[in-house]
Amino acid sequence: MSAPSSDAILRRLEWTVIRRLDGLLQGDYRTLFRGAGLDLADLREYQLHDDVRHIDWNVTARLQSPYVREFTEDRELNAWFVLDLSGSVDFGSQARTKRLVSAEFVAVLARVLTRHGNRVGAMLYGDQVEAVLPARGGRLHVLNLLQRMRDFRAPTTGSGTQLHRLLEAAHRMIPRRSMIFIVSDFISAPGWQDALARLSQRHEVLAVRLYDAAELELPDLGLVTIQDAETGEQLFVDTHDPGFRERFAKAAEEHEERMHQGFVKAGVDTLELATDDDLVDAVLRFAEMRRQRSRLAAGGGLPAHLAPRASWSATATIGGRP
Repeated sequence: MSAPSSDAILRRLEWTVIRRLDGLLQGDYRTLFRGAGLDLADLREYQLHDDVRHIDWNVTARLQSPYVREFTEDRELNAWFVLDLSGSVDFGSQARTKRLVSAEFVAVLARVLTRHGNRVGAMLYGDQVEAVLPARGGRLHVLNLLQRMRDFRAPTTGSGTQLHRLLEAAHRMIPRRSMIFIVSDFISAPGWQDALARLSQRHEVLAVRLYDAAELELPDLGLVTIQDAETGEQLFVDTHDPGFRERFAKAAEEHEERMHQGFVKAGVDTLELATDDDLVDAVLRFAEMRRQRSRLAAGGGLPAHLAPRASWSATATIGGRP
């Protein structure tokens, strides 16, 4: 049986996911996707809960009092999907791989965005940035993005993922303030944390972390050959050995801790997306994160730029990784 076309996949997602979201969110996507105002409207004195990024330092220096810029709202939102499609995302211990989960998540959010007049762009990474799709609107553009993700094949031999290169490229190539989704399993060489922090200073960034349960706790499968999907290196291991599984779990736990410390250091919100996750639940978790962030920014708590980011990682993982 031939694989379904990209159009058939998108139609299925429109009927099974987006229609459910329309009902659950009652069609109100405004709090999720609001454009960042870019047209200067006025200057006023700084008040508690204001975003410090809007301080006009020249006026502040002249008047010896902090002043912030006010903007008229730009309702058109530019969103970018910065996509790690390296070899490790082809893994999945059950029916769905991380690549499939990534493609469906991106297709759903891209279609929701373009339906409401916004534009989406994408950067595709294997072992380097292989393609950049400029931000555009419309269903055909979403279909093209989905097809490019399905056709993309990363090299099977190389030095492994260098995620910082993708993030640095995004910083260079996306000059206008945008909402950026970093969709990756974050299995990478060190050094991506600083690049992610720089990206989040200019843009609103959400780290969408892909994972499979078998990457956290190795099942007892007996003697198996494990191959690194990115370097081609192979190891023959005995998964029946409790000591080996314990060491594997400890190494996975240490990686998890380093990764989440990196998110906190970079100051970005995170959404955990497992290969067995329900896509509607995942988008609803994202919706709740946005609502809470909007309430804080409006003065319902700490200002957004001072809110403790670690708590947002915990909020984002409801229904996913504990």
